[in-house]
Amino acid sequence: MRERFSEVLLAFSDVYSGWILWNLFLAFIPLALSFWLFRRKRISRSWLWWSLWVVFMAFLPNAPYLLTDIIHLIRGTRSGVATWVVALAFIPLHLSAIMGGFTAYVVSLINQGYYLKKLGASRSIVWGIELLIHATCAIGIYLGRFRRFNSWDLAVTPGNVLATTLDDLTSKRPVAVMLITFAILTVFYWIMKQIILGLYLRYHYLRSGKEVLE
Repeated sequence: MRERFSEVLLAFSDVYSGWILWNLFLAFIPLALSFWLFRRKRISRSWLWWSLWVVFMAFLPNAPYLLTDIIHLIRGTRSGVATWVVALAFIPLHLSAIMGGFTAYVVSLINQGYYLKKLGASRSIVWGIELLIHATCAIGIYLGRFRRFNSWDLAVTPGNVLATTLDDLTSKRPVAVMLITFAILTVFYWIMKQIILGLYLRYHYLRSGKEVLE
C-alpha cells in the first residue's frame, strides 16, 4: 500500500508540478472580474471599469485554455504510471480541471450577455459579440499553447505579441489550428451554456417552490 501511494505522489509531481492549480487560478480571474463588471446593481463605466475590462479580456483565454491541457493527461498515460492511477486519479483530475476552467469561461460570457441585454442589446448582437470573443480566445489559446505567451505579456512585450500574432494570422497552419479551436469553443460553449442555464432555472424553480415541469 505504501509503495502504491508513493507511486501516485511521484507520478503527480512529475506530470503536474502544480500546473492545475495555477491554470485554474488564471481561469477564475476573468470569472471573478465578470461579476464585478457585469453583475453589480449600479455600474458606472469609469476609467476603473474600462481598465478592469481590459484585464478581463486579457485573462479570458486562460479559462478555455484548460481544454488544451489534455496534453498533460496524454503524457501521464505514457509515463509508465499504473493503469489504476490513470483511471482513478489522472482522468478525474483532468476532467475536473477542464470542466472548471470552461465553466468559468461560459459563466463569464453569460454575465457579459446579461449586462449587454440590460443596455438594450438584441440577442443577435450578444451572439455576435460571443462569436467575436470565441475567435479572440482561439487566437489567445494558440499564442499561449504554441508561442508560450502569457496574459501579462500584452503589457510587458506588446510589440512582440502583436508581431507574432500578425505572423501567425498570415500562416496556414496556425490559422487552421485557430479555426478548429474556434469551432470547438463555439460548440462546447453552446452546449455548456444550455446546461448551466438549465441548472440555474431548476434552482430558481426550487427556490420558488415549483416543479420544473409546471
